[in-house]
Amino acid sequence: MSYQNAAAVQVALYDLLSGDATLAGLVPGGIFDAPPPATPQGTYVVLGEEDVIDRSDVSGPGAEHRVLVQVVSDAAGFLTSKTAAARIGEILPGSQPSLSSGRVVAIWFHQAQARRAEGAALRRIDLRFRVRVEG
Repeated sequence: MSYQNAAAVQVALYDLLSGDATLAGLVPGGIFDAPPPATPQGTYVVLGEEDVIDRSDVSGPGAEHRVLVQVVSDAAGFLTSKTAAARIGEILPGSQPSLSSGRVVAIWFHQAQARRAEGAALRRIDLRFRVRVEG
């Protein structure tokens, strides 16, 4: 198994998301690579959990990183969070960001789930992406 690129994948995804001006306008609460210590006002994004599956073969080490990206919003209804989630879905799939170690072969959208959180005061969309890394 190859978990050696996990930190590099997180940095690359964070850089892709935080470097997008359109997404920044949709999430004034910010983009975090760890849950914020307090709940920000408005809409924000958090890079979340990650599962890694070995995809090594005779050509070398490889892994599939299954990454959670959460959009959280205190806006009424889901429109605000769905708009931000849609933008993330435009940014990540198909991109091949540079890593400090290894290389991204591809990023695919895997699934999404929209739900009310914290007693319906917040809306949350969990987006899951598959990131294939070699090297």
